[in-house]
Amino acid sequence: MLAQLFFAVCVAVGAGLFARRVAFIRKNILMGQAADRSDRVADRWKVMARVALGQGKMVTRPVAGIMHILIYVGFVVINIELLEIVIDGLFGTHRAFAGLGGLYNVLIGTFEVLAALVVLACVVFFVRRNGMALARFKSPEMGGWPTLDANLILIAEVLLMFAFLSMNAADSIAQGRGLDHYIVAGAFPVSQFLVPLYEGLSDAGVVGVERGMWWFHILGILAFLVYVTYSKHFHILLAFPNTYYSDLTEQGAMDNMAAVKKEVDLMMDPNADPFAAPAPDADAAPMKFGAKDASDLSWKQLMEAYTCTECGRCTSECPANQTGKLLSPRKIMMDTRDRIEEIGKHRDANGGSWEGDGKTLLGSYITEEELWACTSCQACVQACPVNISPMGIVLDMRRSLIMEDSKSPESITTMFNNIENNGAPWAFPATSRGDWTNES
Repeated sequence: MLAQLFFAVCVAVGAGLFARRVAFIRKNILMGQAADRSDRVADRWKVMARVALGQGKMVTRPVAGIMHILIYVGFVVINIELLEIVIDGLFGTHRAFAGLGGLYNVLIGTFEVLAALVVLACVVFFVRRNGMALARFKSPEMGGWPTLDANLILIAEVLLMFAFLSMNAADSIAQGRGLDHYIVAGAFPVSQFLVPLYEGLSDAGVVGVERGMWWFHILGILAFLVYVTYSKHFHILLAFPNTYYSDLTEQGAMDNMAAVKKEVDLMMDPNADPFAAPAPDADAAPMKFGAKDASDLSWKQLMEAYTCTECGRCTSECPANQTGKLLSPRKIMMDTRDRIEEIGKHRDANGGSWEGDGKTLLGSYITEEELWACTSCQACVQACPVNISPMGIVLDMRRSLIMEDSKSPESITTMFNNIENNGAPWAFPATSRGDWTNES
């Protein structure tokens, strides 16, 4: 009874910590500006099914794609067994679903095969990250915690799968010896190879291994559940809503800013009365153009920051990065996530209100040089396996630089001046545009 109570407390603590962290992240995301993603519901479900559930964009790089699918499918399916573990833990039973008979044997056998494939995939990923000179894993932003985080997850998954297989190996020994409480159930096509490790143990030793691995497996999963909310692996959950709320407009289309579009409409309509518009509200907050800090971005962009897998596909496809420019789309997303995390902590420490801390995403985290290196080609958007758009954040911060701070590279400033003075990007008046036709 004491073990059951301890188990219930562990589950409650794990679930509580997970829920608390998720609530914090949700509050951070909702600090973002409004963005309408309520249209084309059927299309959104299709995108989510293809990209998040079906891993449609992962397999464009076959080795990484196939290994990721093995981990994704294996870890999800194996954790179906958690339902049995929770029932056994709460009620003191053992293999509560053994009554399924032959189907139960198929399930356990399938779980074991998938566990072995997860271990294989994790080992491949670990070698690729640490033993191969893959440029996208060696970028400056991957130093320190990001690399350690990825390795910790891979090691944790291997340990969890080993615990699962060892638990089954010890269980099969206990079943063979007819030990009390161990009913004969399950098929063990993989864990049978671990039996020699434990078959020399006494009955108490076998039970100790089985119970120890059982506890390690369930407590490890609860710890993993909490840990992923602090890790880039939170994309395990956020990939689904993030792909559902994908931008479904044509690639390359830019959002019009309502206030600017209104001014342009007035300029283009000869019959419009510019004085017919209502007077501005003196108590209203000053209008912002573009984004200077993370809270100026939309909630969808902040969700994308938390969804980023840090895989580096965006950076490896970025032409600016390939030519040695400072820009790394992956860093843009990581910086955005770090900044909104910082804002959220200050907000909570200040009783729920955000007063500013003298820092901004643009300047304190992301430099102007990075922003102006972007060619707006959308290669990063196309490459992202979970439909993230680093370019959207870049464009919004460029807007802030130009429309709020009147700052732009000299070449762009010259173009703006030419458009204002000559009605074209070139330094020639309109009356001279046709002069080239007179040249012999």
